[in-house]
Amino acid sequence: MTVGIVVVSHSSKIAEGAVELAAQMAPDVELVAAGGTDDERIGTSLEKVLAAVEQSLVDSGGDGVVVLTDLGSAVMTAESAMEFASDPDAVLLADAPLVEGLVAAAVAAQGGAAVGDVCKAAEAVAFGTVPAGVGGPEVPDVKDEPDASGNFELINPLGMHARPAAKIAGGLSGLDAEVTVNGVDGMSIMALMALMALAAGKGSTLRVEANGKDALKAVQYVGRLVEEGFGEL
Repeated sequence: MTVGIVVVSHSSKIAEGAVELAAQMAPDVELVAAGGTDDERIGTSLEKVLAAVEQSLVDSGGDGVVVLTDLGSAVMTAESAMEFASDPDAVLLADAPLVEGLVAAAVAAQGGAAVGDVCKAAEAVAFGTVPAGVGGPEVPDVKDEPDASGNFELINPLGMHARPAAKIAGGLSGLDAEVTVNGVDGMSIMALMALMALAAGKGSTLRVEANGKDALKAVQYVGRLVEEGFGEL
């Protein structure tokens, strides 16, 4: 079993679409969409969210459930559903952007992370961070020389895209290190995907720099993913 994930949105289409996206990167994770009202209008439904949480608790086989939401009242609805859940202590609400947080959480769950770590993976995502020259600031250097670094050539056919970005960000979120990949935040899926705009396709090189206790582990983790073609070969 893996940790279950529930997506709460004001729109059933948004919830279902987010689940469909995350499922491409985490096929073994139980993802449940709980969007819209009972009559499919825009809004949230306590009954629908509670049913989704209960289903996910069963599907996770006791591993726990992480809930992600979109806007305002969805948070309150999710909190109410958690209070009424059969095992409220096994359900965590992530304070994270819906889509990016969901993908990071799903990848962490796919890797066998515990419920608390799955929630942390979602919350560790740096929302909206993109490379310099693509709408946002470059992550500043912590110091002149990183604790660990490496250069890795992309060998998978599509280079950097959503699935590799999710695997990198999801794995790094559980490590005690600050990591950049080609100068952008290695824990931000959006920033990593923006590397596509800088021609990070097959044959290009990822420069990974890390500082902190797990710096070497972080560089080795990214290097292993790249050398394995992100499982796409």
